[in-house]
Amino acid sequence: MTGFAGNVRRATDAMRDLFPPTPLLRNAFLSERFGAEIWLKREDLSPVRSYKIRGAFNAMAKHLAAHPDQDSFVCASAGNHAQGVAYVCRHLNRHGTIFMPVTTPKQKIAKTQVFGGDAIEIRLVGDYFDDTLAAAQEFCATSGAHFLSPFDDLDVMEGQASVAVELIEQLGSAPDRLVLPVGGGGLSSGVTAYLAGIGAPTRLKLVEPAGGASLSAALKAGEPVTLPRVDNFVDGAAVARIGDTPFEVLRQTDPGDVLIAPENRICVTIQEMLNIEGIVLEPAGALTIDALVDLGAVIQGQTIVCVTSGGNFDFERLPEVAERAMRYRGVKKYFILRLPQRPGALKDFLALLGPDQDIARFEYLKKSARNFGSVLIGIESGAPESFDTLFAQMTERGFAYRDITEDEVLAEFMI
Repeated sequence: MTGFAGNVRRATDAMRDLFPPTPLLRNAFLSERFGAEIWLKREDLSPVRSYKIRGAFNAMAKHLAAHPDQDSFVCASAGNHAQGVAYVCRHLNRHGTIFMPVTTPKQKIAKTQVFGGDAIEIRLVGDYFDDTLAAAQEFCATSGAHFLSPFDDLDVMEGQASVAVELIEQLGSAPDRLVLPVGGGGLSSGVTAYLAGIGAPTRLKLVEPAGGASLSAALKAGEPVTLPRVDNFVDGAAVARIGDTPFEVLRQTDPGDVLIAPENRICVTIQEMLNIEGIVLEPAGALTIDALVDLGAVIQGQTIVCVTSGGNFDFERLPEVAERAMRYRGVKKYFILRLPQRPGALKDFLALLGPDQDIARFEYLKKSARNFGSVLIGIESGAPESFDTLFAQMTERGFAYRDITEDEVLAEFMI
């Protein structure tokens, strides 16, 4: 095997000194739900709970093969890439300097330090990632250290593509469809190039978060573009600009094969996998499973592999996940009520609530006029359709209100 596919095969073999293949497991719950053979490639069970260790290892190993005296490596990351680099630095006995934003949660900093031990130094620089990246690159320019890109590097792409080598060997053949997450494009481009190199008939589906659809934007423009705004909730895949090198591989992708996953729907998937299957996935790790609902009947009877790309989930985020999931399912609404300032007005409103509706938030905002006050109210309900009845009754009784559940600007500042 030669070319890119041959390099991927050799990278996969070399990784066995670092960690065994991650499991490929058939999921009975998803298989029954979608009428297909659904397998999960569990990258959330790698030593650092994500696939990023693969690209970091291959990039460092290949650089050391060409430059054996290189002792210092650098990366800029607040997440899985940092942990992968830290782990590999310790394994290869090389020093790593890992730049992280000052705003990085302490849990992520601590995990990175545990993986790297004495082999790494963590530097907290900048409030935003762009500042962190600039500091890391400046450090490389003055120190002679080698910079390790999280995705925009051919060696990284080769390392990430080892996922495909393993899953085909584990399954015994190439699957009918392979569902991959897309962030900067390292995994998706590497696997795409590998499957093309071996002539596999597998149909690829790529999944991006709605708030970071950089591949879709690049395909539309014909070149990588920088998104004006990114929703960082899916922090492992919310990338403002897809990598130049990965896009050269992905530019021929049919836009119809790129799926967009809404952030709030991803939260429903995270909850389901945790509560039903006991599988802990970070938002990016749940992307491919979440996209199965978009594939629908087309996958029935087929063999599908979903890559669960990461499980580095901070459980302090569970309340936010639950909140977003309820809003997606339509069982939680927020609205601003213009409440008359008279005795009994609040009692009149409360009388409209059904037996399955609870007030989860009640906050006076201000008196907008002498005789009225604005109130922020959050209501949880047993069924989404009950809100239609509630709002109809509110209108009939003369209560003025504004539903702000889906208003991104107001929700960001008020909810």
